[in-house]
Amino acid sequence: MSEKTVTRMDLAESVFREVGLSRHESAQMVESVLDHISDALVRGEQVKISSFGTFSVRDKNERIGRNPKTGEEVPITPRRVLSFRPSHLMKERVAAGNKR
Repeated sequence: MSEKTVTRMDLAESVFREVGLSRHESAQMVESVLDHISDALVRGEQVKISSFGTFSVRDKNERIGRNPKTGEEVPITPRRVLSFRPSHLMKERVAAGNKR
């Protein structure tokens, strides 16, 4: 498996090469898209990107957890968590990449 991580700069560089905007404009565009996605999730909205997947926020209730070292019960506070559900096309594409 690859150790490569795709960064914001990598995305901006791809926009620069493929769209033809300046590097600065490409970086601004990537930042703008990520800000819009983040803002929507903070508001509790779903973000669906066709052929990619759906990001959503779920509320988790308070529950009792257990410290694996000591076995002591510990309360886990309620919180919001981010989840991602890939589209079936993305699942197929990733699975096809495994068949080499």
